[in-house]
Amino acid sequence: MAMKKVLVINGPNLNMLSIREPGIYGNQTLDEINTNITSYAKGLDIACDFFQSNCEGEIINAIHSVLKQYDGCIINAGAYTHYSYAILDAIKAVGKPFIEVHLSNVHAREEFRKTSVIAPACVGSIAGFGKNSYFLAVSAMKDLLK
Repeated sequence: MAMKKVLVINGPNLNMLSIREPGIYGNQTLDEINTNITSYAKGLDIACDFFQSNCEGEIINAIHSVLKQYDGCIINAGAYTHYSYAILDAIKAVGKPFIEVHLSNVHAREEFRKTSVIAPACVGSIAGFGKNSYFLAVSAMKDLLK
């Protein structure tokens, strides 16, 4: 069986991991987490590419790239999760499996974080397990792509 390709998209402020509120988001940088994801995914016969942007339009373009270049996508849309209908529409347009991920337990935080406008377009959501949220998503994606 050919190795599946998955794009991992990270949205605004995730480039600030290890600096921004480490008590909530952890002490590892995004690059360190991505390196760990790569190793974990390889063991499941999944190749991961990574994209991070603080700009909504760039994230939408990355989502569009999933259509022809990837089998699925793991997305941490950051704050865009809570209000970007444009990202929701982009995910719906692509028609591939998307899994929403969050490092923190968004349901235990501020009220506005409890609503995800992108969740209806995603197969599922994983939140609250720190960097392990990504590993859980990779494992779930493996099952989805069988």
